[in-house]
Amino acid sequence: MTQHKKPDQSAANDKGEIPSPMAFNEQMTAILERLRPVMKEYVDKRAGADASPQNWDPMNMQPAVMNFWQAVMKKPQTLIDMQVEYWQNMAMLFQESSKKFMGIEAENMATPDKGDRRFRDPLWTQNVAFDMIKQSYLLASDSVQKVVRNTEGMSNKERQKIDFYTRQMLDAMAPSNFAMTNPEVIRATLESKGQNLIKGLENLVEDLERGEGELVIRKTNYEAYEVGKNVATTPGKVVFENDLIQLLQYEPTTKKVNKTPLLILPPWINKYYILDLRPDNSYVKWAVEQGHTVFVISWVNPDKKLAKKTFASYMEEGLFAALDAIQQATGEKKANVVGYCIGGTLLATSLAYMAATGKMKDRIASATFLTTLIDFEDAGDLGIFVDDAQLKALDEKMESKGYLEGEELRNTFSLLRANDLIWSFVINNYMLGKEPFPFDLLYWNDDSTNMPAAMHSFYLKNMYRDNLLCRPGGISLENTPLDVSKVKVPSYFLSTKDDHIAPWTSTYEGMHLLTGDKTFVLSASGHVAGVVNPPAANKYHYWTNENLDDRQYAEQWLENATQHEGSWWLHWNEWVGQFGGTEQVKARIPGEGKLKVIEPAPGRYVKAKAA
Repeated sequence: MTQHKKPDQSAANDKGEIPSPMAFNEQMTAILERLRPVMKEYVDKRAGADASPQNWDPMNMQPAVMNFWQAVMKKPQTLIDMQVEYWQNMAMLFQESSKKFMGIEAENMATPDKGDRRFRDPLWTQNVAFDMIKQSYLLASDSVQKVVRNTEGMSNKERQKIDFYTRQMLDAMAPSNFAMTNPEVIRATLESKGQNLIKGLENLVEDLERGEGELVIRKTNYEAYEVGKNVATTPGKVVFENDLIQLLQYEPTTKKVNKTPLLILPPWINKYYILDLRPDNSYVKWAVEQGHTVFVISWVNPDKKLAKKTFASYMEEGLFAALDAIQQATGEKKANVVGYCIGGTLLATSLAYMAATGKMKDRIASATFLTTLIDFEDAGDLGIFVDDAQLKALDEKMESKGYLEGEELRNTFSLLRANDLIWSFVINNYMLGKEPFPFDLLYWNDDSTNMPAAMHSFYLKNMYRDNLLCRPGGISLENTPLDVSKVKVPSYFLSTKDDHIAPWTSTYEGMHLLTGDKTFVLSASGHVAGVVNPPAANKYHYWTNENLDDRQYAEQWLENATQHEGSWWLHWNEWVGQFGGTEQVKARIPGEGKLKVIEPAPGRYVKAKAA
């Protein structure tokens, strides 16, 4: 990236004097000059774009919006009732705010959710004006969402899509996102004599430069981290590799280890080191310390050469190749396998294939599914991105490159938590003019991975759109119809209560499809924090309930579950110990078996950046 000279920051000196108009103008001019070539390049690139529907309506919203308004007009009383309720609430809010202004005790008409960090500044509560702005916004948001959710005559898919994008609009319109209605920004502007806004504009231009005209928001200090140096640092070796994977074997820290090795099958939508971020929260390091011989698959970051890799390729060249390599390295035919997210979906699919064909029979001693969808009937907000029109556009985009760019997936996941992953950084970086805080989790989150076209298209259509994995014979791999009900391997399901990617009630339903011995555990928190929860942190809690009667709904299961403080890791380790073999063996050193060391962990594949 071209290095640009920073505008003169002397406009506001150490004495806090007001900057001169000339100095302020020089700063603005210098920043805007940097912006000119970036925007020209962006406009030039977009000039050749056609006006097809997928360009002006990439989310295929028009049909859903039209059906929504048709449904509203069929029963306009619903809208009228919501409007009457809204204006009654606003009148009461004005009355209660007037009491506060006069120093009289008053009631709140609306309060933010417990985890809503947008209104954490004390002035949102202490100042009557800001308090009224906040409550007005919350009342309006609630009213709009009620209209969407109470309007009859739409399909569930249409309602979910309208609801999702309504929330996106409401999140964007939050008063915290505007400088003149955010007390924290007003305070910073007064204290810095406007220099926060100058610095924020600089940050904005830098992000536009990095994205070549597209806004790529910087969420952390990317220079503060390096894979293999201060993330993904558990000692180990790469002992096997092919086009799709490198297999990492970790150095033992105990003299004796469980006879049955442990294989971790991470998602390839993100990189494996979410399970090996820091020594104090590394699941990999902790598992090694418990006496497991730990192997981890590190997936390649694919380019156009791997466009034809299929879901079956990830089974054959991923899971099956890793199991064969582990047998060579340890002499053990069986392994305990942990699948995380899409890695768990691959594990369930592969087990069904093994049951149908007898191939790789008895190679998996136990299966652990971390936040894994098998039944995609209610796949959460991600399901709104996979209707026919959007999938057609996605196929056309992938066909030209051979893969889906990792940035697209990252942007999609950011939309699922827009307040945390978009708007909080708009405020911090562009309005407050601050640098984003170094955070290893966000570094991992933005370390994107590409998706091979053939695999990704199959996955979205067969799982998310058509939900075929849960139907006997619905999906075929290598011309073999699959039936997950034939899977009888002992299974441990770990789900998380606030999961926005794999809703726990859906993972509970998917768990019932398998017919072997099953254990279901629900952890507090979300898709990442609920999984990466080391015992030493003494954080969160989890629920267990041995009654897994398939006639019992998920909510009933939770009502009768027992809550345990701390991490599910200890509970899982006790469970998986049943399949550790009848005896412990001498610790296995990477390279001492039939597989020789290729390079030190974390290896080359995980360091490759997405295009």
